[in-house]
Amino acid sequence: MGEPTTDLLIAGRTVPGEGAPIDVENPTTERVAATVPSASPAQVDQAVTAAGEAFEEWSRMPAIDRAPLLRQVADALRDHTEELALLMTTEIGRPLTESRDEVEWCASCLEFYAEVARSEIGRVIPPIESSQFAVVVKEPHGVVGCIVPWNYPLLLLFWKLAPALAAGNTVVAKPSELTPLSTLALAPVFDCLPDGVVNLVPGDGAVGAQIAEHEGVECVAFTGSVATGQKVGVACAARNARANLEMGGKDAFIVCSDMADEAIEVAARGGAWAAFLNAGQVCTSSERFFVVEDVYDAYVEAFVDHTKSLVVGDPMDEKTDIGPMVSANQRGKAASQVEAAVGVGARILAGGDAGGRETGHYLEPTVVVDVPGDAALMTEETFGPVAPIVPVPSLDEAIERANSLRYGLGAIIYTRDLANAVKCLKEVRAGSVWINDPLTDNDAGPFGGFKNSGIGRELGAEGLDAFREAKHVHIETEIEVKDWWFPYG
Repeated sequence: MGEPTTDLLIAGRTVPGEGAPIDVENPTTERVAATVPSASPAQVDQAVTAAGEAFEEWSRMPAIDRAPLLRQVADALRDHTEELALLMTTEIGRPLTESRDEVEWCASCLEFYAEVARSEIGRVIPPIESSQFAVVVKEPHGVVGCIVPWNYPLLLLFWKLAPALAAGNTVVAKPSELTPLSTLALAPVFDCLPDGVVNLVPGDGAVGAQIAEHEGVECVAFTGSVATGQKVGVACAARNARANLEMGGKDAFIVCSDMADEAIEVAARGGAWAAFLNAGQVCTSSERFFVVEDVYDAYVEAFVDHTKSLVVGDPMDEKTDIGPMVSANQRGKAASQVEAAVGVGARILAGGDAGGRETGHYLEPTVVVDVPGDAALMTEETFGPVAPIVPVPSLDEAIERANSLRYGLGAIIYTRDLANAVKCLKEVRAGSVWINDPLTDNDAGPFGGFKNSGIGRELGAEGLDAFREAKHVHIETEIEVKDWWFPYG
């Protein structure tokens, strides 16, 4: 892999950034992988202007003509898989296998929306009188600002970009300052699109704020923390722009009492996947485990045994299961929650430290028990490879505790009892409920959260509608005076 590009993409051209430089750290080596100049305020304006000008042509293009262009972008992504995966692993610290998977998921999302956007643009509705014709037409917003986090820098961009483009919008996207390299490397992937349809502007929160407040941006799609998402929402509300916000969670993982014998092993391995994927840096990571008492001891034993078998190491090594966390700050937050829990009586059964590594932001996958319910580890987002497991007397209490926080992004349930499954899907207050298959995304199914976990949805038909306005069109074919007009007398 050669030197990564650090140029912005504006109006179809790559240009050097004119703003403050950002050092991008490799979390495995703790060395600077590249220095990326931010977009200046003037360059953000240029990007929004370019997107606005491109919107006129792109929005008028029939969906059947946009579809093959989106498929070309998908093909180009696959052609650049290794380069993009290497960059993501370099800047995130995630195992290379997971980074390759992310590129394929992006391509799949593009292909899904290329076809979905061709299937309908509204609907015909019943008229009020026989001489009338009425339709609902769905139209693009205009320029969409995409503000993207660092944990899945490409996937969470394409979950926004694919439906936005398919609907006829144009895009100005800001990657996280922690992970801009893989996003900026996308520039050649968009060569098949008209100039200005996609623009890439790296920078810190100031660039994101400018996008959220920009009068030329009609809709903002954001993924990140609750605090930042609320600021984005307020900025959009102040100018009546649309906002789609995905703001994280504190997801519950429930194990029912019917999960005995060999099923416990499956549930334990599923739990470890849900808690430790991407070093626990997933919006839908399982961060609270509620296990019914009948199977608690067996589950903890199986979970700990499996956790200890995971390979923690260099993310470029194909045998590595878990790499370092993205930054010292992220590692410190997770480790401090564990330390505080231990200070009030919790016990660590596996992990808890860096495994003897002196370099890299490593936190071994950690299993914690006896955690008080009011500990930060049970109430605040951790975003690290930590699994607190607590016993509960019944499924009812597990559901009650799952619903007890102001988060509601996802939940995972393991049960062999259909009645338990139905009870959970009805009563758990979360945007995604996975039963016996953790964290499996489906392009056709909506993704988003309840309560503080967000507003709006990505993916599915709902994700397409997030980037469209509904217009009611009422046509009267007979031009005549209506009986209900003036004068009343």
